[in-house]
Amino acid sequence: MSSEIRRVLAQKRSLRRRLAKRKDKPTFRRYLSWRFWKFERREYWRKPKGNDNKMRLQLKGYPPIVKSGYGTPRELRNLHPSGLMPARVSNPKELENLDPQKHIVVISSTVGLRKRLQILDAARAKGFRVANP
Repeated sequence: MSSEIRRVLAQKRSLRRRLAKRKDKPTFRRYLSWRFWKFERREYWRKPKGNDNKMRLQLKGYPPIVKSGYGTPRELRNLHPSGLMPARVSNPKELENLDPQKHIVVISSTVGLRKRLQILDAARAKGFRVANP
C-alpha cells in the first residue's frame, strides 16, 4: 500500500472521528446567559472569572467550560468539512500550483464578476471543487 493511499485512509478515519466528536461536544454557554436577557441574546463564549464563580470552579449543575480536550484532531484543523484544504484564489493563474485531489478553491472576496467567472471556468475545467461559486 503506497504512502499516499495510507494518508488518504488515515484522513478519512480522522474525519469520521471529528464528526463523532462534534456530536459529543457540548454547546459552551456564557455564565448567567440562562438568567439575564442581555446575555441570552449574546450567546457567545466568555471565560468565567471571579473568585466565587461556580462555573469556573466546575461545580456540579453548571455548564462545562472550554478545555483543550474538546479540540479537533491536529491533522484535521483548518480543513474544509469535505476534508480538503481550502486555497484562496484571486486569479486563474493561481490554480496551476494546486492539486484538485487536495485543495478546494475559495474565490477571494475582492474579485469582481468578470474575473470570478474566469476562475470558475478554469477551476471546473481542471476538476476543482469551488466552495463559494
